[in-house]
Amino acid sequence: MIQKAFREIFGGEPEAVSRAPGRVNLIGEHTDYNDGFVLPAAIDRAIKFAGRRRSGRAVTLHSLDFRDSVEFSLDDIQPDPAHSWSNYFRGVSKYLEEDGDTLRGAEVVFGGDVPREAGLSSSAAVEIGAVAFWRKLLGLGLSARDGIQLARRAENQFVGVPSGIMDQFVSALGRREHALFLDCRDLSYRHVPLRNEIRIVVFNSGVKRALAKSEYEVRVRQCRQAVAQLARAGLAVQSLRDVDRAQLEARAGQLDALSLQRARHVVSENERVLEAVRALERGDVARLGALMNESHESLRDDYEVSSKELDILVELARRQPGVLGARMTGAGFGGCTVNLVRADATASLSQSVQREYKKAIGREPEAYVLQVSDGAWAGE
Repeated sequence: MIQKAFREIFGGEPEAVSRAPGRVNLIGEHTDYNDGFVLPAAIDRAIKFAGRRRSGRAVTLHSLDFRDSVEFSLDDIQPDPAHSWSNYFRGVSKYLEEDGDTLRGAEVVFGGDVPREAGLSSSAAVEIGAVAFWRKLLGLGLSARDGIQLARRAENQFVGVPSGIMDQFVSALGRREHALFLDCRDLSYRHVPLRNEIRIVVFNSGVKRALAKSEYEVRVRQCRQAVAQLARAGLAVQSLRDVDRAQLEARAGQLDALSLQRARHVVSENERVLEAVRALERGDVARLGALMNESHESLRDDYEVSSKELDILVELARRQPGVLGARMTGAGFGGCTVNLVRADATASLSQSVQREYKKAIGREPEAYVLQVSDGAWAGE
């Protein structure tokens, strides 16, 4: 309980408590920074904050997960490579100040149960949780959309990861028992009901995503190169969102082979997201599962962000009864797979995949049967 942790570390009671969930992306991978479509859901694993005001402009921040504390001044907020876990909170604080909100010195504890480096977006949960914490502590008049944009800015500019807006958006505005269909260009969205007879099961490969940050930046750059080549080929295009499959195929000869591969994934993935939403809205969960399978193959072959461990987890899951679809989720090169499963098959699936993966890799993957949760701004 976050309040108890605060009492043990700082003494007394916190004045404000906030919570922001992690997320799992059902489909729509590496489309968000291409202005495309995504279909994530907030999950019942979250980061929580508790804190109170103090005099002056110093913030003492304690991470339960890292078992570490740091202090910084609101008058000079800089990245701290020695305490990199604190940079998400620092970035949020810096941009709140720059946008005109005068913060106060504070004592803050945070932590939670979103696995780190697993593709379930612990970083966005920290950022949105930090925004929600300052909002509650100081009564800031900050809308969900403003908070989302600020959190993404912290990730992109302060932490230095050129991510899209999906993770922060669903952490703030997810809804229980619904996926969130988001247009990452104009930020229009709607909640899509998830049927009661299906469950979302995630397997953690146990592989930290050591390549994910550097290769993520490479993929962002490759997508921009593909856009530039398509523009030179005479297509009116600002991002890969503006391209359909027929247009890409017609100009395939004017792109280098690697740019074509990367563009083919993004273009086809956007189409899969749109079809997935239609499938869910008509209750066709089998079709959603098939689209998830196609997504993994595209990520593996055209986008080249999967790994041996992720591919094994996907193949093991697809062999099990009741599994409708399986794919990697997140940036790739490690982390997790997401599986769409009939409710009565979850226990046998977890046991079988854990046993067979241990035989193949030598370690047992963690399995999470996830509930779909409300975001930090739920009900507002």
